[in-house]
Amino acid sequence: MGAMFKNLTILLAAATICGCKTAFTTRPQTFSHFVGCQNFSDYKCSQSNQGETVLLSPKIQAGMQWNELIVSWNADAPAGTYLKIEARAVSPAHVTKFYTLGIWSPDNQARLRTSVRNQQDGDGTVDTDTLVLAQGADAAQIRVTLGGTNGALPRLKFLGACFANTRALPAVAPARPAAWGEIIATPERSQFGEPSAKGWCSPSSLSMVLARWSESLSRPEMNLTVAEVAAKVYDPGFKGTGNWPFNTALAGSFSGMRSFVTRFNDLSEVEAWMEAGVPVILSTRWDWLQPDRPFAPEGHLIVCIGFTKTGDVVVNDPAAHLDRGQSVRQVYRRADVIHAWTKSHNAVYLVYPEAWRPPADRYGHW
Repeated sequence: MGAMFKNLTILLAAATICGCKTAFTTRPQTFSHFVGCQNFSDYKCSQSNQGETVLLSPKIQAGMQWNELIVSWNADAPAGTYLKIEARAVSPAHVTKFYTLGIWSPDNQARLRTSVRNQQDGDGTVDTDTLVLAQGADAAQIRVTLGGTNGALPRLKFLGACFANTRALPAVAPARPAAWGEIIATPERSQFGEPSAKGWCSPSSLSMVLARWSESLSRPEMNLTVAEVAAKVYDPGFKGTGNWPFNTALAGSFSGMRSFVTRFNDLSEVEAWMEAGVPVILSTRWDWLQPDRPFAPEGHLIVCIGFTKTGDVVVNDPAAHLDRGQSVRQVYRRADVIHAWTKSHNAVYLVYPEAWRPPADRYGHW
């Protein structure tokens, strides 16, 4: 018990003074809003009967009516530790139950890393990694359980809540031609490089982005192969490697790195990140990225690395069969990417160093 309270003290002392950020926006936000937190001193802290540390957030105002919530987390997680992420919707007249949005472990030793199926009730459901409500809410509460073996606990570095109203259309801002004509050098990798590979577009995209930061930061430990990333993000509940927060949790587990899932309004926000030198992983639909492709309604992850001089989108697309002479580097028409991106309601992974200067957050999306 003493070791557990010692770890609890260390966890809280390690929190920064920045706190939770709710960005001011230049116009009313109706489509999505992101709230990030790296100071957990106002979270209620307790212990479970199993000796786990439980952090319960105060009510988090979404700044909008929302019907979908994606929670991301970054943690320093020693071997044998795990996190359980839960969330509930809060409205003036009603509070839902807590839904489990994921059990995450770096190594599956103490707990199996997995999403949780069959949570549907009259208030909503969990679609793998996303809380989907039947009726809108205006706030949420998040509960994080931290556990491990031999008194070890993960240290929570960052928690992000991406709220969205998927019934609303995102606002469209003018393009940013200043970002056109520049490419962020990013290693190219295919999702078809392993015999067992199936649906590995997400770990392939993450592997490319981590390799980019590995090179630019001289951090060889971040240069993971596609197969290594796939093993570290595999979700048996989903039966695949496409759990969005599991992917960003891996990236954010590296020292000094920040990573989370959020939703943008349009490509102008991607262009802003290109200007900042950060490749952005987009969740799209493969068959809509190019005309006349075979029907394929599943989601597909690609890495945006820049724009042509006329504003079309330059990507590293892991769905390249290298043995057939196909190239990972592709240029897709701007209109096709915008259409394909609607599959996920404009979801992205952001991966960058904590010390990196992000672009101005005009609409409260990071």
